[in-house]
Amino acid sequence: MPDPAGPAAALHAADAEAAALKTRISSARDAYYERNEVIISDAEYDGLIHRLEELERLFPELQSQDSPTQTVGGRAETTLFDPVQHAERMLSLDNVFSTGEFALWAARVERDAGRPVHYLCELKIDGLAINLRYENGVLVTAATRGDGVVGEDVTENILLVPGIPKRLAGTGHPTLVEVRGEVFFPVESFRELNAEQSRAGERVFANPRNAASGSLRQKAETKTAPQLRLMTARLGRLRMLVHGIGAWERPPVAAQSEVYELLRTWGLPTSTHYRVTSTAAEAAGFIEYYGEHRGSVEHEIDGVVVKVDELELHHELGATSRAPRWAIAYKYPPEQVNTRLLDIVVSVGRTGRATPFAVMEKVRVAGSEVRQATLHNQDVVKAKGVLIGDTVVLRKAGDVIPEVLGPVVELRDGSEREFVMPANCPECGTPLAPAKEGDIDLRCPNARSCPAQVRGRVEHIGSRGALDIEVLGEVAAAALTQPTVPADPPLPTEAGLFDLALADLLPIEVVVRDAETGLPVEEEDGTVRLRTPFRRNPSAAEKKSGLTGPQPSSNALKLLREIEIAKTKPLWRILVSLNIRHVGPVAARALANHFGSLDSIRAASREELAQVDGVGGIIADAVIDWFEVDWHRDIVEAWTRAGVQFQTPDHPGPGAAAAAGGVLAGLTVVATGSLEGFTREEAEEAIIAAGGKSASSVSKKTDFVAAGPGAGSKLARAEQLGVPILDADGFRILLSEGPAGLISTPE
Repeated sequence: MPDPAGPAAALHAADAEAAALKTRISSARDAYYERNEVIISDAEYDGLIHRLEELERLFPELQSQDSPTQTVGGRAETTLFDPVQHAERMLSLDNVFSTGEFALWAARVERDAGRPVHYLCELKIDGLAINLRYENGVLVTAATRGDGVVGEDVTENILLVPGIPKRLAGTGHPTLVEVRGEVFFPVESFRELNAEQSRAGERVFANPRNAASGSLRQKAETKTAPQLRLMTARLGRLRMLVHGIGAWERPPVAAQSEVYELLRTWGLPTSTHYRVTSTAAEAAGFIEYYGEHRGSVEHEIDGVVVKVDELELHHELGATSRAPRWAIAYKYPPEQVNTRLLDIVVSVGRTGRATPFAVMEKVRVAGSEVRQATLHNQDVVKAKGVLIGDTVVLRKAGDVIPEVLGPVVELRDGSEREFVMPANCPECGTPLAPAKEGDIDLRCPNARSCPAQVRGRVEHIGSRGALDIEVLGEVAAAALTQPTVPADPPLPTEAGLFDLALADLLPIEVVVRDAETGLPVEEEDGTVRLRTPFRRNPSAAEKKSGLTGPQPSSNALKLLREIEIAKTKPLWRILVSLNIRHVGPVAARALANHFGSLDSIRAASREELAQVDGVGGIIADAVIDWFEVDWHRDIVEAWTRAGVQFQTPDHPGPGAAAAAGGVLAGLTVVATGSLEGFTREEAEEAIIAAGGKSASSVSKKTDFVAAGPGAGSKLARAEQLGVPILDADGFRILLSEGPAGLISTPE
């Protein structure tokens, strides 16, 4: 990437582009995994990932541990379900979209393997990934993928899905085995479910994947008796097919296909739609066949997964931080449909970016009905050549919102008109401008008080990756920052979040909008219909008992309770909620573990910040820049006055353990598997607190591996390299006494 202005300018431009890419990718991931929503096309998402990978290859200093190129999508923690740590990490898959790309992947595999390989080809189910953990043949937990390391415990619901055994059939079961698969609605069951939803006047599901996720991620104790019956009926319509294994110390077979046969004899549901081929060309033939016969399968598919069949090659070929090198997903080309472009509206997001969206006549494409698609920026609108009023071509890969490809020019009748990008922010009226010279995207520079940006930041604070305040979602954030009544919103900025009181919530009224058009709903007299999200009228029984006047809703009371609880949540969550650029959960944990308080972080120099493992120069600059803004400091001061704890209790201070020569100073330790008495985060924090470095992979530089049940490939790697291996008891001794405590002294 040559740049006439020099390396510094090139790095600056790459940093800005990478930051924008990370924001868009993270937003798409959160929508897909946390809200069962889809906001960009599959192809666009992969294009964003590939571009970010290219930038990080050209500028390695831009890559951080929490970069989307290094992580699996989805959140690890939730308030609805208990967290479950997978014994072996659940990786994602890299994608290819053409036979040429597939051929290149296969050639690399055979080159790296150094010999011919067999390929197992299977259909890519469009469902929800699940990990089943069996101990001595008994199902112990079932968990969602989460962030690949920690998922949600959905065991109770999985037991209601037909075909999943609580106890494995046969004999010879390992002490621990993890079985991975997809939970899904068969096509016919999905149609029946939506028909029943429609007849009952309930919301219909957009596609089978969303229906499966929404059905499985429910809590029985939150349901009334009729709701519980409906929930049970939905779970009874789900099915699961297993397609892989996680932790399994020594499988008694040599091939992935043999694993499937063994799992089938144990009573686990395996697919019949797979084939082992001896050449990549034969695998391509399997891909081509099902590309032409997608409708012949009982469940939705969006491609084919091709794996190296030989298990021994899985270890040799290895994996990146997010995907195995021995498997690939071939994505089928998207379906295309035509519809009418009714309007192009501009939305302003949390970072101030002004994004045009296409508003279209509702159309069904690839299993769901859609009426909006992003157009990214004004240059993209011009490049696509679309006019408002055009008939446009849409496409959609899998269960994602379509991309506008372009107009059907021959259907124009002269009534169409050009889109004009507004000069001012549609939310606050501030003139839009590029963040810096040469930027294509326009932004609202009124970051402090633009209602759209404040709304986005407040919603981010409530998200699972930040303070995880369940009630503080999109609707509540909008009500608090952009209500119709009162004229002055309760939260002109996020600084007042922790000072909210019941008196602030009860007056709030918001406009009721049509779910399809987004337009205000009118009463019979023509006035706009309003609703009160945080108050309710007394019931008949309450009135009879003498209670009068508006009463707080359950959401209002719950919001205030959860805000109070959030004041004492871990420091890393508080850091994420400050909306500091680049500071996601991984960087926030690193900063919190090392410094122990916001005051220490704020007092640190750039060099001290950058030297923290998992931080680096880019994040260090972002932290320093954030504190230089006066209204950012106002947020910290307001939250501090409200009682937010910006420190970790009993933390010894910035790098104190290492600086004081902690018992693990200079040592690298890997914690893997289920260590009794430790969660994954607790084990990592204990290593750091003792002055050591907590690493995620085993290498020749690793000093110790603490391994519990399900340690899997990391344990095997440690044995291969001769790295000392400790159980949970040995790990505790290492933390308290250092390596010397592990040496037995003769009596």
